[in-house]
Amino acid sequence: MYYSSTRGEKKHLTSAQVIKKGIADDGGLYMPEMIPQIDNDFISSLCNLDYKSRAEKVLSLFLDDYQNLAQLCEKAYSEKNFGENPAPVKQAGDYSFLELWHGPTCAFKDMALQFMPLALSESLKMTQSDKDACILVATSGDTGKAALEGYKNLDKIKIMVFYPSDGVSKIQKLQMSSQEGDNVNVCAIKGNFDDAQSGVKKIFGDKTYAQKADRAGYFFSSANSINWGRLAPQIVYYISAYCDLVNNKKINLGDPVNVCVPTGNFGNIFAAYIAKEMGLNIGKFVCASNKNNILTDFIKTGVYDRNRPFYQTVSPSMDILISSNLERLLYLLDGSEQTAQNMKLLNENGVYKISDQTHAKIEKMFYGAYCDEDNTRNTIQKYFEDYSYLMDTHTAVATYCAEQYRKNTCDNTEMIIVSTASPYKFAADVLSSFGKSSQGDEFSAIDALKEQTSTQVPAPIAELCGKSARFNTVVNKEEMAEQVFEFLKRG
Repeated sequence: MYYSSTRGEKKHLTSAQVIKKGIADDGGLYMPEMIPQIDNDFISSLCNLDYKSRAEKVLSLFLDDYQNLAQLCEKAYSEKNFGENPAPVKQAGDYSFLELWHGPTCAFKDMALQFMPLALSESLKMTQSDKDACILVATSGDTGKAALEGYKNLDKIKIMVFYPSDGVSKIQKLQMSSQEGDNVNVCAIKGNFDDAQSGVKKIFGDKTYAQKADRAGYFFSSANSINWGRLAPQIVYYISAYCDLVNNKKINLGDPVNVCVPTGNFGNIFAAYIAKEMGLNIGKFVCASNKNNILTDFIKTGVYDRNRPFYQTVSPSMDILISSNLERLLYLLDGSEQTAQNMKLLNENGVYKISDQTHAKIEKMFYGAYCDEDNTRNTIQKYFEDYSYLMDTHTAVATYCAEQYRKNTCDNTEMIIVSTASPYKFAADVLSSFGKSSQGDEFSAIDALKEQTSTQVPAPIAELCGKSARFNTVVNKEEMAEQVFEFLKRG
């Protein structure tokens, strides 16, 4: 399996090489030059396997230069990291909830970021790298902690995370700022997630910075979903969920399912799209947005326009106006030349328009919907009161959008709703859905939510209580590169 850039650069790289590089030299994202195919026999063969074995079988189709995938998956998806089942499917009302938050940081990013650091570490050996890796991460809350936890104390790797100082929950901030590990660093910026993401991309794209890092003995790479090594493991859990629905007799093998994903950066839903392109029978993708509904508008109009107000919401991991992984979808539909032109227009003017033909293809596959703050809270309350199912704010956005899809289309195909975080990561906002407020800090909200719902606080969040911050730096977005090189100087 070989990979090329979405913007036309043809270097014919292996998976180890693209996981090491992260982003292409022309600024594009790496994509496999062909999508491997699976059939019902392949899916049936996975049904009797546990999650780590399913992951090994699926990832071997993309990462075929890795000789020890079974060992990497065994370590990544161990019971220590995820419990008995890393990605269980739970039923509530008329929907199947794919819970992806049973890992070390209680968010779906763990599903990729327990595997990806092991894959990068292995790639350094496979490519006989004489440089150490410096991982740069922009996060809207969950990726940062998951990446820090995955990469901490790995040999020949340093990791630096940037997050918007006022754009993450207090729990997310404490998770990152209290991170342990000798090779980690965390820095807040004055701005939003798009500022952090653009700053990291700017460092990646500046040859002067690359040369400076090289002289210091490092090369830059990414743990965001712009890195194929982060996106590939996300494909696995859609196929795994389908197997579980077959096992639970919710569907028959070969039946279609729909998928609803709360998304800002378009990576999680694009992983589902790749699963469909491989042969998994997914009928419709419901792209669920919050008040920052740029993807909803794009799916409806074919115009991507980030020149709009930016809102801070109760679902902060989706507070994004530049959806990086949409580039990968456009590449598959339009080719590299048109994709490069669209990304140039986005960078220069903040807007681009796809052709009517491409727009028609997207509308046929994707349904865009969004959920405001009131409906987010109402959905949390409704599902707990009606079904004793407690969800976080992002999952609530997806659930409301799934309901709107069914109401407006009368399509009652089995729906998988992706549940992306523990409700305790956003305890104060989840608590407010019941008309309650905590008196005190975020941990008071956790205690109050536990008392209100009689649910269990995940151990990684309970263990945060009493931890103090190691990292308190806050800088302007223009100072991000300076912070990176200060970090590299520390040896």
